[in-house]
Amino acid sequence: MIIQKPRVLVPEQALGEDILLRLERYARVCYKSEDKMADRGNPDFLKSKLKLGHESIIEHEKATVMFIIDRGISHEIVRHRIAAYSQESTRYCRYSQDKFGNEIAVIEPYFFSEDDVAYHHWEEACLAAEKSYMALLEAGRSAQEARSVLPNSLKTEIVVTYNMREWRHFFRLRCDAAAHPQMRQVAIPLLLYFQKHLPDLYNDIEYDQSFPEKYYAEIVITDNIFNPL
Repeated sequence: MIIQKPRVLVPEQALGEDILLRLERYARVCYKSEDKMADRGNPDFLKSKLKLGHESIIEHEKATVMFIIDRGISHEIVRHRIAAYSQESTRYCRYSQDKFGNEIAVIEPYFFSEDDVAYHHWEEACLAAEKSYMALLEAGRSAQEARSVLPNSLKTEIVVTYNMREWRHFFRLRCDAAAHPQMRQVAIPLLLYFQKHLPDLYNDIEYDQSFPEKYYAEIVITDNIFNPL
């Protein structure tokens, strides 16, 4: 059994500066103020419209990332409906194959990492699930049948595309103190990355600053097909 930490893969060009220029150009159609647009745009224009609640203007652009998380968190992510998703399928992925190392991969719950007893119980449960899963495959059951015993901690890869307004909605919900801790673990560092690269669109979104930074998921910068740079 492979134990991994969660990660978020972000294409290098996902949040390019030209996004803001295009959004401003589209938005100015509403006011017929195209003639007032500077060559490099006005950083205050979009911010002022978002402050007024005019968020539909940023739906014209999107960003795609890949979350490497556990199945429990992926179930929450797909609740966001204005989206496109492509997810690793337990119906078709047969983890007894060589390309998977003949074992399952699970995401370590960070909140057990400093509690040896809890961590032991979690690890033993995952190992038992792996053993039962492999036994079902050995007995001739299909992958889609054997997956019935796989745990919520099972690692999954899910490609997520939201428009810029939906990302705002995602961050407002998933970076809040009320969100699941493993959701905050990936959502908060991703928000910080968005804030760094598109501050005009995301700097006004608050997040749970009490969440321990040492547990933030790694943000991995990739090429446009998720090969790490």
